[in-house]
Amino acid sequence: MKFLDFAKVYIRSGGGGGGCVSFRREKYIEYGGPDGGDGGKGGSVFVEAVDGLNTLIDFRYQQHFFARSGQPGMGKQRTGKDGDDIVLRVPVGTEILDEDQETVIADVTELGQRVQLARGGNGGFGNLHFKSSTNQAPRRANKGQEGVERTIWLRLKLIADVGLVGLPNAGKSTFLAATSNARPKIADYPFTTLHPNLGVVGVDGVEFVVADIPGLIDGASEGRGLGDLFLGHVERCAVLLHLVDGTSESIGQDYQTIVNELEAYGDILGGKPRLTVLNKIDALEPDALDEALQILRAASGGPVMAMSGVAREGVTEVLRALRGEIDEDRLRQSPAEEPEQWQP
Repeated sequence: MKFLDFAKVYIRSGGGGGGCVSFRREKYIEYGGPDGGDGGKGGSVFVEAVDGLNTLIDFRYQQHFFARSGQPGMGKQRTGKDGDDIVLRVPVGTEILDEDQETVIADVTELGQRVQLARGGNGGFGNLHFKSSTNQAPRRANKGQEGVERTIWLRLKLIADVGLVGLPNAGKSTFLAATSNARPKIADYPFTTLHPNLGVVGVDGVEFVVADIPGLIDGASEGRGLGDLFLGHVERCAVLLHLVDGTSESIGQDYQTIVNELEAYGDILGGKPRLTVLNKIDALEPDALDEALQILRAASGGPVMAMSGVAREGVTEVLRALRGEIDEDRLRQSPAEEPEQWQP
């Protein structure tokens, strides 16, 4: 299934049915009076967050969603049938934007949350509604209210607890593959990751979700590379895991490049808790490792951890440090393993 996090959708709610002009016509009843019914209400358009979706790919193949209009009223005081509503099912974490792609109409962040995007038109009144002591035979009825037609944009921001950031080939996908059941593409060339990946990581009896986004480069916040397209996916994370390639010849500059891009993107990412980790330490000699750690500590001005995603050295300590930055209400208990049943 292809990953899609931005989609344009056209929606229209149903119009209300028109009211009916009708009079009672029965044998032996000379003055039956008005009996025209009201029109039915048009269907509305809703958006709802559902479980089991992590992409907007469904909206690539269908972009138009039109709710049905209400039926007109009928004689004998019969009200027209209401139009059926339409529900757009989206992943949790989807933002609904107006046509200008800036105004946020709604942000569905909870499972089962439902928001009305376009209200159906009200049905028109039949002539029975206008009967009065001075007008006992009205010959007028209202038309139904027209539906609402609008263009909206859907933008998905993945719900994750930890966001992986770093330059291309910093080892983010390798870390995700080593700590979860996710199987992202891994290769020895930059920009291997072309779309975000999610993985569920467990440590000390709890689980949390880790998001791996494409690598950032200098100028990503201005549109260079791929990272600027996906930085929104780490906006909702509780903590960022900043991986730095320990085999790089410019460790301090690599670190500062990512920090500058996060701060340029906005205070949302620049102010998030960040754990700095020197990766690929299995490829360094002890003296080179000490030197790399000193350079990274001087650049970051804070504590630095070391690990190797390939050799899984120091990975558990990093996971425990991340767990300490995540609120307890976001953590999930790991499912207990069922004991193996004895077979003869």
